[in-house]
Amino acid sequence: MGPALALAPALSLSLSLGPGAPRAMSRAMSRAAQAREIFGAAVGAVQPDAVVRRSLERQGERLLVGGRSYTLRENLHLVGFGKAVLGMAAAAERIVGDHLVQGVISVPLGIQEALRQDGKGEMLLGAGSRIRALEGARHNLPDAAAQEAARAIRALAGGLTDRDLLLVLISGGGSALLPSPVPPVTLEEKQGLTRMLAARGATIQELNTVRKALSLLKGGGLARCAHPAQVVSLILSDVIGDPLDLIASGPTVPGPARPEASRAILERYGLWASLPRSVRDVLESQQQQEEEEGGPGRVHNVLIGSNTLALEAAARRAQELGFRPVVVSPGVCGDVRAVARLYATLARFAREARGPGGPPPGLAAAVLELAPQVGVAAGDLRRALQAAEGGGPGLCLLAGGEPTVELRGGGRGGRNQELALRVGLELGQGAAFLSGGTDGQDGPTDAAGAVADAQLAREARAQGLDPEGFLRDNDSFTFFSRLSGGRRLLRTGLTGTNVMDVHVLLLPAS
Repeated sequence: MGPALALAPALSLSLSLGPGAPRAMSRAMSRAAQAREIFGAAVGAVQPDAVVRRSLERQGERLLVGGRSYTLRENLHLVGFGKAVLGMAAAAERIVGDHLVQGVISVPLGIQEALRQDGKGEMLLGAGSRIRALEGARHNLPDAAAQEAARAIRALAGGLTDRDLLLVLISGGGSALLPSPVPPVTLEEKQGLTRMLAARGATIQELNTVRKALSLLKGGGLARCAHPAQVVSLILSDVIGDPLDLIASGPTVPGPARPEASRAILERYGLWASLPRSVRDVLESQQQQEEEEGGPGRVHNVLIGSNTLALEAAARRAQELGFRPVVVSPGVCGDVRAVARLYATLARFAREARGPGGPPPGLAAAVLELAPQVGVAAGDLRRALQAAEGGGPGLCLLAGGEPTVELRGGGRGGRNQELALRVGLELGQGAAFLSGGTDGQDGPTDAAGAVADAQLAREARAQGLDPEGFLRDNDSFTFFSRLSGGRRLLRTGLTGTNVMDVHVLLLPAS
C-alpha cells in the first residue's frame, strides 16, 4: 500500500483589488497592464507562507495536516528542498514553535539575499531559527553545494526514531537541490546528463524519471531513510498533472526505480550510446524493487498548491477587470513553437469570429489539430473556441504548464520570453499575450517572461530589429531588452514560489 495522499483545503485566494473595483479603472489600464495584474494575482495565490499557513494547524500539542493529527512533544524535525521552500520553512517554524528540534533546507543560490533586498522578510527564517538554510544549484543545476545539502538532509533523516515526526517541504526546483547519485555515478556525470537532456527538449517528467533512477534520495529514498519516523510532506507542485512521484522526483513517494523507463528516455534523445559507463552500469544492474514503506500510515503526502490554484485566482482577477475568463488548461506542454501556434490561432479565430464574415472554414479544426502536440484535451479547446465565438465583453484565455524549447542558437532567453515573442508577432489589434514563470525566473535571465501585443512587430521594424533572427538564435531576452527600452519584459524579482508558468491571452470585446 502506497503512502497516503491528501489535498489541502481550498485556498482563499487573495487578489490585488476587491470585487467592487471600479470598471472605469480597468478600462483605463492598458492591455499589457491588465495582463500583468492577472499574472500577479496568480502568483499571489500560491505564495509559500500563505499555503503553509492554510495547511498546517497547531492545536495545543497536536499538529493537524491534511486531515490527520500528530502529537507534538519536541519531536518535530524539518527538511526541505526547492525554490519555494525558504518561505515554507519560515511559516512552518512559526507554527510549530519550540517543538521543532532541528531542520535543514536546500534552497537556490542567492535566494536569501534576493528576498531580503526585495523586502520579503516574511519568507526569511527568523533570528535564532533552528533551521539551517544551505544554498546551491546555480542556474537550477545540481552542484557540489547542493550535494552537501543533500548529505546533511540524509544524515538528519537517518538519525530519527519511531517517536519522531519528519516534516518534509517540497517545491519546484527540488530535484536539482537534492542530488545524491547512486555510486559509482558522480555528481558531474549526473549534472552533464541533466544538461544534455534539457538541451534536447526533455520534459520535466522525463528529467525527473532519469534523476530518480540515479538517486539515493529520490523515488522514495528519503522516506526509506527516515524510517521508522512518521513522515509528513507538504508539496507545492511544479509538474503538469501534479503527480507526486515526479514532483522533485518523489523523495517521499516510495516506488520502483523503473530503470527501463530511464533507458527508453535516453535512447529517445540519442544519448544512451554516449553515456558514461557508470550510468549505464547502474541502470542495467538495477532490478525492479518492491515498494518499500515504513508501515501503514507512516508517510503522508499533502498537495498544498498547484498551477490550477494560480489559474483560479487569475480568472477571478480577470473577471474583476471586466473580462470573461476561460481557464483552458493547467497542463500545456510540448515544443514552444506548437504552443505559440495554438495561441496565435485561437487569437485569429476570436478576431474572425467576432467580425462580419465569421471564422473561415477549417480554422477551428486547425486549433483542434494542435491538441495532442500541446497536451491539451480537445474538449478544453472546443470550450475555448465556443467562448471566442460569443459576443459581449473581452475574453481572457488562461492556461499554465511548461513548454519546452529546443536550443539551436547561442542567445539568452527562456521559454516564456520566446513564447511571448512568437505569439506577439501574430496578434491582432486590441489583443495582448503574457507568458511568465511563477518563480520570477525565465532561463538564465532576470526576467520572469514578457508581454506582447499587436504593436510588437511594428515597433521592432521601427527600431530595425529582426524578430525572426532573434528567434533563430534563441535570443528572446536580447530582443525584448532592446525593444522599447525593455518595457515589455516581465520583471518580478524572485517570487519565492514555483508552480510552473502562467499564460494570459486577452482578446478585445466584440
